[in-house]
Amino acid sequence: MALYMTQAAYTADAWAAMVKNPADRPAAVRAMAGRFGCKLIDFYYCFGDYDAILIIEGPDETSVASAILAAAAGGHLRALKTTQLLTNEQGMDAMRKAGTATLQLPGR
Repeated sequence: MALYMTQAAYTADAWAAMVKNPADRPAAVRAMAGRFGCKLIDFYYCFGDYDAILIIEGPDETSVASAILAAAAGGHLRALKTTQLLTNEQGMDAMRKAGTATLQLPGR
């Protein structure tokens, strides 16, 4: 299964609601992600352009996209960004494979 990092930014209204009534968001996301065959590996709150980072494992892009869209459907996010991740071993394997090819530019 592949790993994905999702960065999410909450709306001001979402922050107001969460401050008024804190809830275990990772538990809710974990349960919802499981409906799509995905697993929430970790959840972090953070500072900067995004307010939360989720690491999700899923069987394929469509399943992960479905889980993320379902989580975002409540309208409490102002921004969302998902990036597929490679483990260190996958990255090294990609480098090994890339080292076996040479780009041949036309006219050179």
